[in-house]
Amino acid sequence: MHEPTPPLATIAAALRRERERAGISLAELARRAGLAKSTLSQLEAGTGNPSIETLWSLGVALGVPFSRLVEPPVDQVRVIRAGEGPRLQADQADFVVTLLAAGSPHTRRDVYLMELEPGQPREAAAHLPGSVEHLVVGAGRVLAGPVGEAIELGPGDYASFPGDVPHHYEALENSWAVLVMEHR
Repeated sequence: MHEPTPPLATIAAALRRERERAGISLAELARRAGLAKSTLSQLEAGTGNPSIETLWSLGVALGVPFSRLVEPPVDQVRVIRAGEGPRLQADQADFVVTLLAAGSPHTRRDVYLMELEPGQPREAAAHLPGSVEHLVVGAGRVLAGPVGEAIELGPGDYASFPGDVPHHYEALENSWAVLVMEHR
């Protein structure tokens, strides 16, 4: 798996925009997200290397979907070629997501391409209340679902489960899947 490149300029602008929309200070957002103020300051300046976990924490602290922090402005017709798009890697797992499409504030749904390798599983914290994850495995085998209730999925299998509880993703072999996050 090659190293992903986070969309730093997009993330920096989105963090500033959403923090100002929420009317909170840099220090307050850092406190709510459990981050050092210096880390958040670097991210708003377009430097640093944010992980999926950091951006999820910021999204939850701001009350916005993850995608709102990483999605660049969209044209009416959009094509993302294989291997392109905003890619982000997990801190402690061989888990990379590429945001393919973010829902509008009215649809509140995001589409991701996930690439997973065997090794350290991805333990995801609960997302916004009412979130539901829809997963379709394209290749490989994946163990996914709420902690303690994960199910094994293979190519073509679909599963839906609550995203607002801690959940688990584990590649049993090199795998890829499409994930649709629904935010109610």
